[in-house]
Formats: sequence, C-alpha cells, structure tokens
Amino acid sequence: MKHIIFGGDGFVGRYLAPRLLADGHEVVVADIVKSDLPHYRDARFVHTDVTDPASIRALGIGAEDMVYNLSAKMLSPIQVRAKRHDFFFPVNYHGTENILKAMDEAGAKSLVHFTTDMVYGHTYTWPQTEDHPCAPLGEYGMSKLRTEELAVEWRRRGMNISLFRPRLIIGPGRLGILSKLFKLIDSNLPVPMIGSGRNPYQFISVFDCASAAHAAFKAGVPNDVYNLGSLNPPPVRKLLGDLVKHAGSRSILLPTPAWAVKRVLDMLDLINMPLMDPEQYLIADEMCVLDVSKGERALGWVPQHRDEDMLIAAYSEYRKKIGGGAEAHVGQSKAA
Repeated sequence: MKHIIFGGDGFVGRYLAPRLLADGHEVVVADIVKSDLPHYRDARFVHTDVTDPASIRALGIGAEDMVYNLSAKMLSPIQVRAKRHDFFFPVNYHGTENILKAMDEAGAKSLVHFTTDMVYGHTYTWPQTEDHPCAPLGEYGMSKLRTEELAVEWRRRGMNISLFRPRLIIGPGRLGILSKLFKLIDSNLPVPMIGSGRNPYQFISVFDCASAAHAAFKAGVPNDVYNLGSLNPPPVRKLLGDLVKHAGSRSILLPTPAWAVKRVLDMLDLINMPLMDPEQYLIADEMCVLDVSKGERALGWVPQHRDEDMLIAAYSEYRKKIGGGAEAHVGQSKAA
C-alpha cells in the first residue's frame, strides 16, 4: 500500500507526510511544486497536475493505495469577482473529480478529502454541527461544496471517503490574510474589527489537521464528514488584544458597525477593488464556531492547539521573516 498525498508539498501535506513516514508507510507526494522539505529523504515526489487526468494516471495508483486530496486554490490572493469561478473550480472541483475517476479506474477505494467550513455560509445555529445547512457565499465555498456532492456520488459506487471541514488553518508556512493584521500591529496603527469583537474567532492548527487526516486512515476511512476547529475559541477582542500586548504594540482595537463596513466592502468588491473576499467579511461578526466533538467520538481526534497560541506563533514567524531570523518585537531593531 502506498499513501498518495495530492497537494502534499503544501501546507497540511508537509506535516501529514512525516506522520505517515514515521509509521513506516510508503509515501508519494503528488504536487506541481517541490520544496526543500526534509521528508523528501524518505518520501517520493512525483510532479502532478490535478487538472490534467493523464498526469494523475501516470502516478500508477494501485487498488490498495490510500489517497489524500489536499490540493486546493485558497482565498489568498484575493481575486476580483469576474475571475473567482475560473480561479477556484479547475483545481478544487475538477481536480477532485479527476482524482476520483483515476482512483476508480485503478480500483482504489479510500480517500481523505479536505473541504472548508465556508460550505456553511451564514450561521443559523451554533455551535455548527456537521448537519448545519450548507449555503456558500461565494465561488470558493461553492467549489468545495460541489466536491462534497461528488463524494456522496462516489460513495454510492463503493468508495470510502472521509471529508474534513476546517476553519482557518494556521501554522508554520502560511500567513495569508494574517500578514495584513500583523503589519497594522507592527505599525502601531488601529486594528479595525468588523462588529464589536465580542463574537469568538476559531482557528485550526495545521498540526491538528494533519493528525485528523492520519486518524481517519487509522479509523478505516469512515464515510462521513467532520468539522475541524479549536476548542473554546476566545472572543475576537481578547484574541487580538493578547496579540497586541505580546507584540508590544501601541495599536488599539477599533470596533465598527458591521453593517456599514460590510456595505463598504461590498462596494469595493463591486468595483473590482476587493480588500477581502465576501466569504470572509460577510460572516466576520457571526458566531462561526464549529462543533468538533464528532471527530472525537468517531476518530478519537481531539485538537491540541489553542487559538491564542496559534496566532502568537504565526506572528512570531512573521517577525522572524521580516527580521532576518530571530523574532523582534515592535520597536526593536533587526540586530536586537
């Protein structure tokens, strides 16, 4: 049995591959890029474009192989409205479809696939369980929901597919929209919040995502869907306030009327000058908290990382990158 990780050079894959290798499995990373990662001493890399069916077939998937699909186009960099469908769907939807068809041709039946919590759209009940209504607010969430519909279809044909819906994944190797927040804090500028900041904000650690994928394999790849998020997420105001304090910044947190900010962001989006994707700002003041207890009951998976620690760790990585190595707090020189 091989463990084939599509998108395995990316964010979650670079932490999943070492886990599988440590268990003694043969690991194949299928991706369009190859980074300088230590696990390539033991894992095999195969250049693979999921939008090209022939490229996937060339991998030589076997009937007994375990497949993970982590390939995806994300919300960063922000796309203008007219380009969103063509940006997300070729990889997120058609790429997944190509993987499933190649698995079927090979007789492979086990897939772990990551979608997103943005399949839910607006919050109707919280905490959100996996049976919360799905009504995505944009092309990213819709492209992921369509892959879940593919999974339902292929399960009927005999495949075992475990689906994961993560909140915003953070950890070493990805900053995304957080870099804008960190720049404000470094510049001692006000940090605007959409709304009062009393609602919680929930992350999920990349390490916890990798452990969830591993847990699904060990549990026999259940035909089900699982939320991925932290436990007990704090209010936005506390989360950001702790970060400002850690950074030694003079930034203040600035509550705003959510309805007014959203209309301004809507207008900027309409004239093709988006500051955020609508799927991000339209739910920014809502109670978007995922219930992750199903993963514990079915897979024995429990998230280990706190939101506060994750955000501070991401900021520390940001500071190291711009500071040339060691973390420097706001106001310190690079040589400090």
